[in-house]
Amino acid sequence: MTIERADLLDLPIEVAPRLLGAELRTVVDGVETALRITEVEAYHGRGTGDVPDPGSHARMGPTARNATMWGEPGHLYVYLSHGIHSCINVVCGPEGTAGGILLRAGAIIDGVDAAAHRRGAVTPLTRTALRDLARGPGRLGQALGLRHALHDGIDFVSGAEQNGAVATLSWGEPVADVSAGPRVGVAGIAGTDAFPWRYWITGDPTVSPFRWGRGAREAAEQLI
Repeated sequence: MTIERADLLDLPIEVAPRLLGAELRTVVDGVETALRITEVEAYHGRGTGDVPDPGSHARMGPTARNATMWGEPGHLYVYLSHGIHSCINVVCGPEGTAGGILLRAGAIIDGVDAAAHRRGAVTPLTRTALRDLARGPGRLGQALGLRHALHDGIDFVSGAEQNGAVATLSWGEPVADVSAGPRVGVAGIAGTDAFPWRYWITGDPTVSPFRWGRGAREAAEQLI
């Protein structure tokens, strides 16, 4: 069943765990791929929710970079990380508030050969290589073929084509066991247990390993 805008009106921390098990499908330049979402992270913009989120791109308010996060739900915010990796976020919350759910990892369920080609992987894939195709947000974006800035803002509810790409997001099978914890690689207190806004399917092999962000370990020790 297709995910509608009305399904995405709650805060990111409420919507994020619901997206586990959902299926994101893309057709880019005529090539189709799809994955099952296994790991996500929630991010709030300035004024979103009760707790300011120092780890969000929208923490200081609207900018040219984060404009999609402030728009209507049902679009994908595609940003560039480290000048290399195109990372994908599901925009949620009412229009005019900023909310994004980073897709951290997933399992490729359709178009494996196409995803492997985009990732530069050698086929046929080993079990480890298959696990790693979309394990981490940069790999996930590359496997699905979505690129900043061509596809930033693409509308997965209407399914409208944007620069040679179409994206759709649909509910998958319900997930029985969900874990939560600090976000991966986020600096300072935003990457500690003060913000347990990372959610993943417990025990799924495609979930990315945890690592501390800059200064996050020290901030965590101060919370004890």
